[in-house]
Amino acid sequence: MSRNKCGRCGLVNSEADETCRRCGEPLTDQPTTGEHAPKKRSLLKRVIWVVSTTIVLLFIGYMSMLMTSEDLRYDQREVVDRAIAVVDEKGFQKHSFVLKRLTRYRATDSWWNRYLGHRDAFAATNFPFEIVTLYPEFFEISSDDTERAAILLHEAEHLLGAGEERALEATWRRKGQLGWTGSTYSQSRVLHNTRELTQRMVPHLFNCGADGTSDCTE
Repeated sequence: MSRNKCGRCGLVNSEADETCRRCGEPLTDQPTTGEHAPKKRSLLKRVIWVVSTTIVLLFIGYMSMLMTSEDLRYDQREVVDRAIAVVDEKGFQKHSFVLKRLTRYRATDSWWNRYLGHRDAFAATNFPFEIVTLYPEFFEISSDDTERAAILLHEAEHLLGAGEERALEATWRRKGQLGWTGSTYSQSRVLHNTRELTQRMVPHLFNCGADGTSDCTE
């Protein structure tokens, strides 16, 4: 049976009592114990609400970027597939898996990329949406599938959460394994631009040799 506790003297009265049996204080306006008490949201429910809201917002953002950009043409997709195959053949299975299975490729900038802007580049990555935009230079300036594989290897580092410095360093250190070296691609604009950017952002990779300015990875 429910009980009414007197707010004045603390006596617990029966539900039928309209006034306190001890002090005569009216009980009709007092809340019944255990009834109408505000329930606090549990920590688990708060976490679920935050996670659910975050997922919905991310999904909306993801779809908006896909809808405001263009997909690759069939022939462009074939070029990308060949480059990914090189990444896989050279022993970068984790990177090739991400590039092949988890990534959406676009041929033009989404609204977000247009809003942020970007320097001249061969590609751009939207993490954590796993979207890679491949610019015309990726197809037109790179000399072969190995160079395009090097670009994708760099973008795969971003897809895995790496920042620009880490992605540059990881790609530059592994260029020998990829077969993308200065001796073979000495005339490559892609290699030249990448070296210039890496030397500026990761200078400790270029302090070797007698003059202290040589590439430490070769």
